[in-house]
Order: sequence, then C-alpha cells, then structure tokens
Amino acid sequence: MIKTDQILDAKGLACPMPIVRTKKAMKDLEPGQVIEVQATDKGSLADMKAWAKSSGNQYLGTSEEGDVLKHYLRKADSSEEKDEAKFPHTVTNSELQEQLGRDDVIVLDVREPAEYAFGHVKGAVSIPLGELEGRAGELDSEKEVFVICRTGNRSDFAAKQLAEKGFNRVKNVNEGMSVWDGDIEQDNA
Repeated sequence: MIKTDQILDAKGLACPMPIVRTKKAMKDLEPGQVIEVQATDKGSLADMKAWAKSSGNQYLGTSEEGDVLKHYLRKADSSEEKDEAKFPHTVTNSELQEQLGRDDVIVLDVREPAEYAFGHVKGAVSIPLGELEGRAGELDSEKEVFVICRTGNRSDFAAKQLAEKGFNRVKNVNEGMSVWDGDIEQDNA
C-alpha cells in the first residue's frame, strides 16, 4: 500500500478536468509529498504521465480498482520543478480545416479509441496519447502533423513528444474536437 498525503477525487470528470484539479492540488503539497488522484476517465492515465514529465513532478504509478484509476504522483522539490511550457506551434480548428486535403498533412487524433469512434476529422490517424511513445514511428516525420484531441491538452503533450522525437513540422490544434464544426467521420456501426 502506498502512503499518500492527500487524496483527490476526480471521478466522473472528463479531460481536461482531472489534470486541472491535480495541478491545483499539487500547489498545496510540500515537496516530496504524494497525492493519490482517483479518476474514471481512461485518458487520465496518459495525461498524468505526460503532465508529470512536463512539470518535473514524479509519476509513481497507477492502480485500478474496478473502473477507478488511482494515480500516484510525488511533488517535486524546487530543484526538480520545471516551468510547464505550452507547445509553441498551434493552430485553430479553422486553420486546420484550411490545410485538409494537402498531400503532406497528417491529422493525428490522440484521444481514446471510443472518443475517436464517435467522431473524428475525416482521414485522421488514431494513436491514443498513452500509445504514442511506442507508435510514433508509424507517422511520416517529413509531413506536417496536426495533433488534435478533445480540448487541446492531450494534443499539447503529444506535440511535445513528437518534437522530442525529431518531428519538425508539428502543430497542436488548440481548440480540439469539443468545438469542431467541420466534417467528421464515425466508426461506430
């Protein structure tokens, strides 16, 4: 059993709220203290790992109890903390729509498979954020990659990961599918 200093209930909340609440709760912890974040959003696993990596806090692990994910994070001390920077290259949904149809463009959807199935940008490639580390090689690094999720948070983490892997033409679609008004495809029968 992991000793925790605080428990955060984020059950029933969808992206980006588990991360938003976690960031806020971490501010109240002392360096070295551990928080347990309870969430039901399956995408929160990749979100917690990516956020911890980008902020300098330590992701300790996740356990599952039924449909509840329990994420454990340790607050960094001041020597470990990093300023959490947003990915600098962003586009709006309408700017992405103007680029669709070009041969040198990939739309990468990093939401969970169920989110993707119920509506995605036509022709988008589905690689959930949690799988991107191992599957980035499936993408053509010579093409311009537009990364999209529901609200722009997961896609921000994904865009940073791709840039670290040598993708030079990456853009985060910072509005996301929650306000997408272009054509969509659905995979649900």
